[in-house]
Amino acid sequence: MKLITYTLAIAGLGLMASCGSGTHNRQSAADTAVNEKFKSYEDRFIQQLWKENPEWATQVGFHQYDSLLTIPDANTRKLRMEFSKRHLDSLKSFDLSTLNLSQQTDYHLIQNYLESNVWSIEKERAYEWNPSSYNVGGTIAFMLAENYAPLSTRLKAIYQRLTKIPAYYEAAKGQLKNPALVLTDLAIQQNLGGLSVFESDLRDSLKKSDLPASEKDAIQKASQQAIAAINGYVQFLKVTPNPSPRSFRLGKELYDKKFDFDIQSGSTAEQIYQAALARKSYLHGEMYKISKELWPKYFGKSSLPSDSLLVIRKMIDTLSVKHVKAEEFQSAIEAQIPKLVAFVKQKDLLYIDDSKPLVVRKEPAYMAGVAGASISAPGPYDKGGNTYYNVGSLTGWTKEATESYLREYNHYILQILNIHEAIPGHYTQLVYANQSPSLIKSILGNGAMIEGWAVYTEQMMLENGYGDNAPEMWLMWYKWHLRTVCNAILDYSVHVKNMSEKDAMHLLVDEAFQQQAEAAGKWKRVSVSSVQLTSYFTGYKEIYDLREAVKQKEGKQFNLKAFNEKFLSFGNSPVKYIREMMLK
Repeated sequence: MKLITYTLAIAGLGLMASCGSGTHNRQSAADTAVNEKFKSYEDRFIQQLWKENPEWATQVGFHQYDSLLTIPDANTRKLRMEFSKRHLDSLKSFDLSTLNLSQQTDYHLIQNYLESNVWSIEKERAYEWNPSSYNVGGTIAFMLAENYAPLSTRLKAIYQRLTKIPAYYEAAKGQLKNPALVLTDLAIQQNLGGLSVFESDLRDSLKKSDLPASEKDAIQKASQQAIAAINGYVQFLKVTPNPSPRSFRLGKELYDKKFDFDIQSGSTAEQIYQAALARKSYLHGEMYKISKELWPKYFGKSSLPSDSLLVIRKMIDTLSVKHVKAEEFQSAIEAQIPKLVAFVKQKDLLYIDDSKPLVVRKEPAYMAGVAGASISAPGPYDKGGNTYYNVGSLTGWTKEATESYLREYNHYILQILNIHEAIPGHYTQLVYANQSPSLIKSILGNGAMIEGWAVYTEQMMLENGYGDNAPEMWLMWYKWHLRTVCNAILDYSVHVKNMSEKDAMHLLVDEAFQQQAEAAGKWKRVSVSSVQLTSYFTGYKEIYDLREAVKQKEGKQFNLKAFNEKFLSFGNSPVKYIREMMLK
């Protein structure tokens, strides 16, 4: 699964229609007034949210506060607590049952965000043990790279932020108490890596700008002070004694609560973990059946190994040799997109809006670092913008690394990747989501629903005959799908059950058939993050279970296209709320 870099512009294509039936079609004047009152409240909340989070505002395309930089100190946390508790009190003034279905979901999303704020400050307290949370480079890089305003305008706003960077890092130093070692190392690596934003990117932008020399000099001086502050923070992290560092593992109590807030599932973290274990066992059984079936085709009369996982591994390795050439990686992706569109239309799985083209492009330089694929979609304040499918470059890779990568994204997996990222996965879902003006579902959209939809569509396409039901395609999808399943197992096992690195590598390499380098990267990821890795499987499972429940309810009347379109009509709502609305 590759990183997804979209800024969501969410809510439902058919929401007004699907949520306007039944009793909601005959709202009283009083209910209508309540809905209008809640809409006014949402608008006020969003305006205050951006002032409270100016860096976030910049990223989603709201640029009124581009000159502000949040100083990460106790006073800022106090203000955030006051903001959160004030708005929680405001929500209590609304009777949830009098709001329309779309607004009920918005209510839940706002409430979850605010309660998560309070919990993270009072209980999680990551500001004390996660030094990597302090980094200014990303926002400055975004402002330099995105052409949302004239360069001179962006540079003036950057200057205002630059002047506050020394105070930012001084405050950061004062917050840390016994930080986790792996997160300290990450903070050092990322902050040093971000210096190029100030040392080259900003300098190059200044050369291109039409600002007066005096303003350029002032910005350059502020940039040098920012560089000194970043280096000072890195040195602080390197030399400050840390005799009893906190573990990077969250522990069960914090993990369970973070899962509730971040994933917003109808299941607990442990239930998802147990479901993932069961799914892994099922996948191994299916993969062994297919591998045995294919064995004579690829290995002739050679004897079948007694170890079922070894049989699967040998078959995967054999099939993985079939892949595109390095120089054809992007063109192969471009060629597959129309074929996916044609298949979806032929099978009548989902309406595809041809007026919203997907632009396949080489990954921009400022995003470089991870080859593969990602989607960059327009944010809620720029819905008319292009959606890009970013394809990483293999230029400069060694022959061995390139071959390993291409085997991982072989003939079969590359098609599944395009289903996931583009048609009918992330890109298609975002086109549907972008039809509504609801900013709440855009800003606070549920990541598990987003990732879950993309995973669900992989299986849906194969179920409907994509790849001609070839056993090779199913085997390789099962292998790909094991990533999703093992992500959830790994995350819970590491943060709650204290899984060792050795056992993690066994899970990923021996049981999920991943390359050693890929597995090592996943261990690093689970060491510096928590809960997010469960979003893929949780969302997939809940969407699949919902589809089966609707099938059972509707019987012979069930229509897959109708289900898919109705599901997407609710925007990026948590699946548990979509389930309630679809089964009512």
